[in-house]
Amino acid sequence: MVELPFTDGRAAFPAHAIEVGAEPLGGPVRDSVGGWPYLDDGQDWPRCFCGERMALFFQLDVPSDLEIFGGDHLLVFHCHAHNDAAEPVTAGGRLVAAYWDAPQPPYPGPFWRVLLQRHAVSPAAEAEPSVRALPLTLRPFEDTPNARGLGAQSFKVGGTPSWAQDPEHYTCACGAGLVYLCQVPEGMEFGVHPGRPEQPYSIGADTYGLFLSNEVYLLACPAHCHPAAVWPVNQN
Repeated sequence: MVELPFTDGRAAFPAHAIEVGAEPLGGPVRDSVGGWPYLDDGQDWPRCFCGERMALFFQLDVPSDLEIFGGDHLLVFHCHAHNDAAEPVTAGGRLVAAYWDAPQPPYPGPFWRVLLQRHAVSPAAEAEPSVRALPLTLRPFEDTPNARGLGAQSFKVGGTPSWAQDPEHYTCACGAGLVYLCQVPEGMEFGVHPGRPEQPYSIGADTYGLFLSNEVYLLACPAHCHPAAVWPVNQN
């Protein structure tokens, strides 16, 4: 991974705190937990290797001040039936070709999909059926690293990661160094509608979690070589 252009020593890094609202959504909005996904034309709603349609956990427009990815639309999907940590598959020092579709042992394929869409104009006709649709608000703040070089441990886009363990760096299959984009804090719960299928290993019967509810750091390809060229690092 390479640092964003604005990272320099202990300086404050542009970032946006992501706040989840309490009032359920009645229609599509671009920044949401659950809700109606905004997908590029021709982009289908992702499905897990098991055939189940993945749940939309959250989506947001990346603010323009985050330079490389400013203006992109980020969507994070995860299967409700499969819940595990993501394991990188590398070859020759790079993530393998089409790593977003690579097997995730012991599974024959991925159970998640993270998309950075560049032309997502219209919402899907149907809302995410499991995760409760709630609004997201992005509030700018300066993410100043501490003495260990770690940023705020919070739900945020931009800034600098607050690595729970050692920093992880990956090279995209296209040769570009992946860049940190977004962080989901450890233990974050996403409420689901009553009666929806339970998620294995989730914190509660009425919530879902991402990747066993680990801290999640989304590293994306700055070359935008593919809409799914995003790797979800999991730590705890």
